[in-house]
Parts: sequence; structure tokens; C-alpha cells
Amino acid sequence: MPVTLFRNIACLVLGGTADTPMQELPALEDAFLLVEDGKIKDFGPMANCPPNAAQTIELNGNYLFPSWCDSHTHLVFAESREKEFVDRIRGLSYEEIARRGGGILNSARKLQQAEEQELLERALMRVEEVISYGTGALEIKSGYGLTVESELKMLRVIRSVKERVNIPVKATFLGAHALPPEYKADRQGYLRLITEEMLPRISGEGLADYIDVFCEKGFFSLEEAIQVIEAGARHGLRAKVHTNQFNSLGCIQACVERNALTVDHLEVINEEEIQSLKNSDTLATLLPSAPFFIGGHYQPARRMLDAGLPVALATDYNPGSTPSGKMQFVLSLACIKCGMLPEEAIKAATIMGAKAMELQDDYGSIEKGKAANFFVTPPMPSLAYLPYAFGSDLVERAYIRGELVADKRR
Repeated sequence: MPVTLFRNIACLVLGGTADTPMQELPALEDAFLLVEDGKIKDFGPMANCPPNAAQTIELNGNYLFPSWCDSHTHLVFAESREKEFVDRIRGLSYEEIARRGGGILNSARKLQQAEEQELLERALMRVEEVISYGTGALEIKSGYGLTVESELKMLRVIRSVKERVNIPVKATFLGAHALPPEYKADRQGYLRLITEEMLPRISGEGLADYIDVFCEKGFFSLEEAIQVIEAGARHGLRAKVHTNQFNSLGCIQACVERNALTVDHLEVINEEEIQSLKNSDTLATLLPSAPFFIGGHYQPARRMLDAGLPVALATDYNPGSTPSGKMQFVLSLACIKCGMLPEEAIKAATIMGAKAMELQDDYGSIEKGKAANFFVTPPMPSLAYLPYAFGSDLVERAYIRGELVADKRR
């Protein structure tokens, strides 16, 4: 792989580290970036720029950002759910649609019927799409299977995605996404299926990096969520948990006590929960495109940040509540609806997203020795223009390990 020199970068956004204040987003004006063997070899002001390399790319007026690290997606699914979109327009709530057999159970029925190869082909198309939007690291959950074989099928698809793409992909087992109808009168029976049948097979085949559970009214209770989290821990799977989307049930404190990696959604959060997270190793991950699409409270990011709590941002890409993997729009929502500053939102979607997947040592910022995953924008008047211009696609070019993988100039 040739050495590539990117010259005359108007603004090189370095991204900072995961343990510095969220407002701190180091950047260099009039800079260069040197890439060798897929990694960042050097960077700095143009005054220190080395001679032309084997390949030299001029970026006069362009901004360069570390790739987005999207730590919460459900992008393996069989079909879209636009009928439910229309149902919500007509006044049905998320919970009402779920009670009618829509929502997660709708996706589960469709996925159970789909062939593994078909699921893989569609997932690869979606991954290619999000890479073109600037994403350079990704988490994908199961949870639309809800049977032993279908959950395994989903996780095998995710493994195949990992093998076929040049970005890191983390797999999360979400068997406790919803209760299958056949277990309506036997909740513990389904939990035993997860803990005694699914988990041993998943662990034995090395199909998952993490475990998840949807702790919410109408889905899984706090006690049931704890069962799943602790069972996952026995199989070496750290928890990344759906919680506080509609109600506060005490799951955040339970996750902190059990050293969960992240708690995700958090549309509803109280001061006690904020303080619990603040003094822990559990990272808050916010998904503002979910309330944008289905309605409801936006995450109180400003209150969380003002309390000194770091946060990550992710897309929640899924067919029911967020049919989009476009991180730039998530940043716009985080600023417009959640009160985040542009610097905070960019940091939350890069280095903090990497931390939410335990990838911060190699991804999420521009540092020597890290993977050369980044994207280039057209000339912009300022850094804040990225979330400000919510209707424009400002990811002009995407690079993975220093190689151009998407170019929208053509």
C-alpha cells in the first residue's frame, strides 16, 4: 500500500481522547496528514509538511474528520416497516403498534422466514451505505430472531459481514428484545431459552461480543434484565443495554453495578441515574433519531453534559424506529433537539462511539498509529456548519485504512 500524503487540509479535526471534557475537540488549521500501511503515520501544520509522497492528495479548503463510530445499530433485518410509519401518522403509539403484533415482533416474523444469504446481501448493502456516510466502525445487534435458530442465523450473518468489510464490526446478542407470542404465558421459559440454550451455543461459536436486553414496560422487567445481564457475564459477554426509552425502571443503576459497557436510549433519565453513571465505567449512549421518528422525549443531553457526564451518539439504524444510518443527521438532532454543542456532538459520534465498542485505542480520532479511517467534507465556513446544514450530505469522500471507498464528487 503506497504512502499517501493529504496536503493543505483547511481544518484537520483530531477528535481528542475519551477521557477529556466533551467540549474539547482539538483541531489543526492548514494541516497535513500522512498515511502508511493503512495507519496514520504523521500529521501537523503545513509548515512541517514532508515532501510529496508516492501519492499526494491536495485538500485545499476541505475539512477532514475521523470516521464516525456507530455503536448501536440493528441493520440486519429482512424488510422495512413503512406501514407502521403510516399507523403512527394516524395516531397509534409505539406501544399500541407492538400490542397489535407490529414492531419488533413484525420484524421477527419476517426475519424468521428470510434466507441467510438474502439477509447477508441486504446487510452488506446497508453497511456500504453507512460507510459512504462516513462511518468507519460499527456495532450490529441480533434481536429480530427470537428463536434459537433465527438468533443464531442473525449472528452468523453479522459474522459474515465482519469477514467481508474492512471496518471493525462488533456483534451484540439481543435475544431479549421482545417476548415471542408463544411465550406470553411463560416468560421464565423464554428467559431459560436465552440463558440455557442460546447463550451456550452463541458463546461456543464465538458469535457475539456483547449482550443486550430491552428493559422497558411491555418488554422485559428490571429483574428479567438482570437475569440476562448476569447470564451474559457468565459467558464473558459484557452488557450494552436498551433502557430508559419511555420509563425509568432502575436499570441504569443495575447496569452500573454490573459493569455494563453502555446504557442506550435514555430519553428519560433522573438526577440519581445521572450521578450513578457519572461515577462509573458505564457510558451513556444517546439515540436522538429514535424520538425524531416515533415521537416522544428527546434525550436531555445538555443536562447530562452540564453534570459532567460524557455521552456517545449512535444512529439506532433499524426498520421500525430509525430507518437511517446517517450519523450527520444524528449530530444535527443532538444539537438542535438535545442542546449539544457541535464540538460535543462530533466527539460523541467519534471517539466516544469508539469507546462504546472498546475500540478507542485504534479508532475514533486522528492519532499516530491509529487506523486511517476518516472522511473529507467540501470546503465549509466552520466546524459548526456540519450539524447546521442538516439537509446536505457533507461527507464528500470516505477513506478506510487510507483507501478511498466513497467519492461523491463524481
